[in-house]
Amino acid sequence: MQKFAYEAIIEVSSGKGGNGCVAFRREKFVPQGGPSGGDGGRGGDVVFEIRRNLRTLAHLRYKRRFYAENGRDGEGRERNGRRGEDVRIPLPPGTVLKDPDTDAVIKDFGFREGVFVLLTGGNGGWGNVHFKSPVNQAPRKALPGKPGKFRRLKAELQLMADVALVGFPNAGKSSLLDRYTNARPKIAPYPFTTKIPNLGVLSLGSGPWGAPDRDGRDIIMADIPGLIQGASRGAGLGIRFLKHISRAPALVFLIDLSDPGFLEAFDTLYRELEAFSPALVKKRRLICGSKRDLEGAEEALAQLAARYADERVLGVSVFSGAGLRELAAELAALTETAEADPAKAGAPESSAEGGEEG
Repeated sequence: MQKFAYEAIIEVSSGKGGNGCVAFRREKFVPQGGPSGGDGGRGGDVVFEIRRNLRTLAHLRYKRRFYAENGRDGEGRERNGRRGEDVRIPLPPGTVLKDPDTDAVIKDFGFREGVFVLLTGGNGGWGNVHFKSPVNQAPRKALPGKPGKFRRLKAELQLMADVALVGFPNAGKSSLLDRYTNARPKIAPYPFTTKIPNLGVLSLGSGPWGAPDRDGRDIIMADIPGLIQGASRGAGLGIRFLKHISRAPALVFLIDLSDPGFLEAFDTLYRELEAFSPALVKKRRLICGSKRDLEGAEEALAQLAARYADERVLGVSVFSGAGLRELAAELAALTETAEADPAKAGAPESSAEGGEEG
């Protein structure tokens, strides 16, 4: 998992069309045969394929150039050239294709499976059979195939999650993910233990966090590396991964109740998210105080709730289990509300649809 790859620069090219052929019939008893040159084959396309079994872009580390096959040239006896083979590039769900120079979105695949033709191959050239006329019955003209299209792309993976955990390093995000789900992120008593995003599935219809009215619903939770003050200006690690929570319809601000600066933590985190993308702070959210089992944590939780009276504030302890069932119920309600209100979900920006003609 430490080799998690979330972006890659690749080069793609569709195939060149095959050339048309200049040929004439040369058969017994046909002394003056007419033109018989076939057309060139069409070049192959550049096709992207979304596969659910992929989770990262690691496979693009080892192969960065993808070229479709050129179409074959036409031949005599009006035989057309074979079409070039497509080049098919597999991608995980949640991948966005961008222009590497302008960062403009070319295609946002979202979570749906399927194929997308980005660049179509060049058309094959006409053979001389197309240029026969009463005036010119033996044309020696054929057209070359059209060239393929070349493009540099940035493939960027944005994780698909229902809830994203946001907080300072060592706030307990990985511990909460570990307790709720089958994910096993690295956990240690020092900051920046998490260096890559982690995903886990919280099952609400079964297990210790289940509820009879949830009908087996699952919530995908994302844990990203902790933020620090100044993250929006490049400090720390978390800013590199904020793009991965842009699809999550809801956020949980996890605040360490044992931290001396716990009362200012939410404001700091809010400012960093807003500086990165104003859309992030428009999502549904709640504030959760962690490490509730420690001495003085209950008083700190009461102060936190009083300071942010307009926000939903809860407290949990991964160690003792206090508040975990209540938080699971709140997460279910939070995600259901966000799904019913797309404006709060921070929908991905629109993307160009359709391929380019070769």
